Amino acid sequence: MTRKWLVRRTNPEFIGYISRQARVHPVTAQILVNRGLNSPGLIRDFFNPGLSSLTDPFDLPGMEEAVGRIRKAALAGERVLVHGDYDADGTTATAVMLGVLERIGVACDYFIPNRFDHGYGFHAEAIGLAESTGASLIITVDCGINSFDEVSDAASRGIDVIITDHHEPTPAAEGGYITPPAVAVVNPRLSGDNALPLSGAGVALMIAIALMGVEGAEEFFDLVTVGTVADVVPLIGDNRVIITRGLEMINSDTRPAFAALREVAAASSRDMTAGLLSFTLIPRINASGRMSDASAVIRLLRSTSVDEAMPLAQELDASNRQRQKAEEDVLKEALAMLEGREVGPCIVLAAEGWHEGVVGIVAARIADMFNRPAFVLSVRDGVARGSARSIPAFDLCDGLSRCSGHLIRYGGHRQAAGLALRAEHLDRFSAAITSVIESMVPEEDFESPLVIDSEVTLRDLSFSLVRELERLQPFGPGNEEPLLAARGVEAVSPRIVKNNHLKLRLKHGSSTLDAIGFNMGNEQEKTERAGRIDAAFVPSINEWNGTRSVQLILKALRPSL
Repeated sequence: MTRKWLVRRTNPEFIGYISRQARVHPVTAQILVNRGLNSPGLIRDFFNPGLSSLTDPFDLPGMEEAVGRIRKAALAGERVLVHGDYDADGTTATAVMLGVLERIGVACDYFIPNRFDHGYGFHAEAIGLAESTGASLIITVDCGINSFDEVSDAASRGIDVIITDHHEPTPAAEGGYITPPAVAVVNPRLSGDNALPLSGAGVALMIAIALMGVEGAEEFFDLVTVGTVADVVPLIGDNRVIITRGLEMINSDTRPAFAALREVAAASSRDMTAGLLSFTLIPRINASGRMSDASAVIRLLRSTSVDEAMPLAQELDASNRQRQKAEEDVLKEALAMLEGREVGPCIVLAAEGWHEGVVGIVAARIADMFNRPAFVLSVRDGVARGSARSIPAFDLCDGLSRCSGHLIRYGGHRQAAGLALRAEHLDRFSAAITSVIESMVPEEDFESPLVIDSEVTLRDLSFSLVRELERLQPFGPGNEEPLLAARGVEAVSPRIVKNNHLKLRLKHGSSTLDAIGFNMGNEQEKTERAGRIDAAFVPSINEWNGTRSVQLILKALRPSL
């Protein structure tokens, strides 16, 4: 109950104007303005994400050269090797690129690195595979932007490389970026501040659109939806268009792989949203690469019937159960290491025996718990390999670049990165990254406020408003699920139900609404003592035994100020 609340507010006259012009409730108008949608035209486009609004793929740096080289391969009957990655973004991007090449008549194979044998990125073994299969062109997806040596090695063997990636490129001292000597490098981040926030699968889709047109590439939107949601990129602009169509395809079970995954995840009857993807299909797709080898994912995504897909989906489901157990074991040990320890600007944890496939998830959970950048590493054969997750105020790639003298390798994004270093350098790295974070992040940025989209009364929360808010989907980074707050409400009959969930009714004047706070049972006593409270929540429609009612999903409570 002590977390600072920050309520977003805008000039009421402007909110009234937006509400009238866009024909939406004032609460919805405030949320739209919070998202940067401050004109009727922008709002109209937001509510109607059509395919015609997608960015021209040839606006991406390197696209002209990449498409020219691929078309040359098609005309000459060359063989192509697609080099992917082992996570959900990398595997879906691989499936997209393979599908595109096959549609235009190119013979192709693929290589997915093994997390434990190869690590992340463009691997030299793929060059040998290209040689042995007779491939004269390698196309990377979701990797390769900093693979200078590998691209040069391929060129020395007479193999061209096209890099398609969305990770951070290497900055040049004089400004701009340094890229490997490939025949083409397609990476939206090379556009600098104007970069499209695409996932690796999104970049592969842009290649598909450039080669086949939007209608021809539409069959891949469901794959790209999974990669985009998995990689936690902003769900705005092109990504909103892609995901809106992709979710329709997933819910229609048009692809056998996703139909099978929905069944093993007990989600066949549920309307798949971006949020639900994150808890059902995506963990299972990621589990294979986390626990063993992700090649099964490619076979699943390319399956042509549910009968073919189902055994592979079951295999991924079993891997996911193993992943859950390994994750909980590592998290338990990591938290035990933090007991009684003063937490500084960041958290660096390492141990032998931790499963390398789950350290990234554990880092994310610890970063969320402590609101600190977290580095979690597994030590094997004298090398600490692991992942880092950050807070909004700290750019991981920039920070790691300032500590690169302690590292064997690193790479990633602002908020998520991978790294490796000699185990004997762990203490020096920890001191260095702590110093960097202290110099870059003000103390107040370690306090994460609860950002409220709009203050409401219980009377505002009608069926029509909740339905209108549902039109803002898909929710995710850049378009978070609206968080509302009501002040001075009365908590009626608070009680704990099932697994530590807080159930109660909120009352103000003549208005009363049901509310539930998942894993908020510890708030019951405070709620009873507080009298009137302020509540932060997400409104929803609850359907039970044939009846429908507005229900508030609680996110935070505090004594009314």
